[in-house]
Order: sequence, then C-alpha cells, then structure tokens
Amino acid sequence: MEHALSPATLAELRRPRPYPAVSVLTPTHRREPEKTQDPVRLRNVVADAKKQLEADPAVSRERRIDVVRQLEEALTEVDLAHAEDGLVIFAAPGEHQVWSLARTVPERVVLSDTFLTRNLVSAQAAERPFWVLSVSADRVTLWNGGGDRVAEEQIGGFPLTRTLDNFDAEHQERIGDRPSTFRDEATRHFLREADTAIGKLLREDPRPLYVTGETAALSLLDEVGSVTNDAVHVRHGGLSDASPEAVWQAVRPMVEADGRKTVDTVARELETARGRRSYAAGLDEVWQNARDGRVRLLAVEENYRATVRDNAGDHLIPATSGDLDAREDIVDEIVEQCLETGADVRFVPDGTLGDATGIAGILRY
Repeated sequence: MEHALSPATLAELRRPRPYPAVSVLTPTHRREPEKTQDPVRLRNVVADAKKQLEADPAVSRERRIDVVRQLEEALTEVDLAHAEDGLVIFAAPGEHQVWSLARTVPERVVLSDTFLTRNLVSAQAAERPFWVLSVSADRVTLWNGGGDRVAEEQIGGFPLTRTLDNFDAEHQERIGDRPSTFRDEATRHFLREADTAIGKLLREDPRPLYVTGETAALSLLDEVGSVTNDAVHVRHGGLSDASPEAVWQAVRPMVEADGRKTVDTVARELETARGRRSYAAGLDEVWQNARDGRVRLLAVEENYRATVRDNAGDHLIPATSGDLDAREDIVDEIVEQCLETGADVRFVPDGTLGDATGIAGILRY
C-alpha cells in the first residue's frame, strides 16, 4: 500500500484516464473493536463499485471486465492488519493503486475520468511531511517522514554510497593516530554530492529537513554544502543503515518541538490578521474565500469534519451524511483548493481555533 504523496505522484494521479476511473474510499481503524468491521465494509464498498460499473451504460463490457479485475487485484494488496484511518483504491483500465491514509475518509464510490485525489492531498498536508537525511562517511540515506513514522525513500539518487579505503584501524587506534575519514578530499566530494542531491529534491518537493550524523559528519556537510546549512541537525550517528523506527525516535523530539512552534506561530498570525481585517473564520466564510483564491494561510483543526450542501453555490448548509447531494468531505475540498492556489495549509490540535469552529484563514487581500 502507498503512503507518501509527492508532487510528481499527485500530478500523475490527476491525469485524465479513459472512462471509467474508479475511486473507492472507506474509513478504516487501527484498533479493536472497530477494526473487526473493516474487512466487511471494504468488501461491501468494492461490491458497490462493481454494481455501478455493471449498471453504467457508458462502460463497455471489455472495460468493465478490465476494471473489475483491477479492483480485485487491488483487494489482494490491502493490508488491513496495518490499517490507518482511511483507505483509497484507484482502478482504471490497465492500472490500480491502493493508498493508506492517516486521516479518515467518507465511504463512497466515484466513477469519473479522473481519480478523486482531494482526500489524499488533505491527508498528506495533515501529516506535515518532512525529509530526514542520515549521513555517514560511506552512505547517505534519505527518509520520507510524516505523522509518526519515517520510511526509506530511494529517489533522487539516494541512497548515496561509496567504498572507503581499507586501513589498519586496530593498529592506528592502538598508537593513537586513527585518521578521520571526514578530513580527506574524497569524503568532502561525497558529502558535496549529497548536498547537491537533496537541494534538487527540495526544489521539487519542499519540506522541512532534518539531518542526522556524527558531529564530524555534520560539520563537514556544513562546510562543503549550502542547502543543508538551514536544516535541523540531529547529532546521532549510525542511522544511515538503521531501521525506520530508530531514525524516527532520533528525530521525533525535534519534529514534535517544531510542531508546537508552528501551532504557536499560526495562532499569533491569525490574531494579527483578525485585527487587520484579513481574517476569515468558519466553514462558509473560509469556503467562499478559498473559491476566490484569497486564502494565504489556512488553519484546520486535526479532527474537524463537516457534511454540507451548497445552496446554489452561495452558502453551505449543514447536511446529514448520506443525504442527496451532500458533500461529505468539504473540509478536504477546501484544503485541496487552498493548496492549488498557493496557500500555506496548517493542521492544528482540536480546540486551537476557539470560536472559529474548526477552520480559519488569513486572506491575501
């Protein structure tokens, strides 16, 4: 199952497909007793997708058979034992994908000529993605971080590796003359390559960067590079070949501290905007400004959800889940719209926004 959504991956998912491109969404659970119902709900929602394909006169028999096969193959790839909060299956002629999300989704089936990506976008923003670069003299490893985990990412040339020259370490340690591999020119060149590679990646997918390594490694990286100078340094060696859990535990205190700083900064900026009358609060007001591309910064409480109908496009009206024409993921729609217009989207703990009832924004004008 997929977890990490890069800009390039998102662009590929948004590419038009031959009809029908099927999106199947269902909430999942991490714990019992709710977790026991996940297999039944998943089978039911996929069965509903098959019924819709059968009933749609615009779907030829050949394409229906193809897409049904893709759905069935996707089902075999679902790992409910390690489920998070939401599951999304995409299936179209000749392809399928399975996405596990750390954010709940409404249960629904959509047939269109594009996949429904707004829930993925919102989940990615809520996870506050970051990069971790683990540096040693012979290996530089890239980790993709978000939520409460990291995973090794093999893109952009990473991991970078090289072979160190052999030397009599035991003898030189005994005579007190063990050379530092962080003084030779080959190591300088190796770490300069790493700095260049992560710089290119950050231009394509900008995120906060944490760099781990021994003090000597971090010092040399600062000396020979430029991009990593602005990263958060974590003085912890031995992580370029470590497990994802070991890397996460090493960077976790810094990631959580940065999260707390972000929440404080957002609260201050919203208060300033309120005084300057560049502030929008509440679902209806934020939604209208998001459609106009006026939102510069969007703040959303982590568990805020709302089901609505729009009244001829002018105002949002509260609705019950399952109602005809109900928009069950309006918050995720707003998040995606704001990101597409260049807004900074921040998820904050429940209760942070006070009387804004879950969502607020700072306006551009």
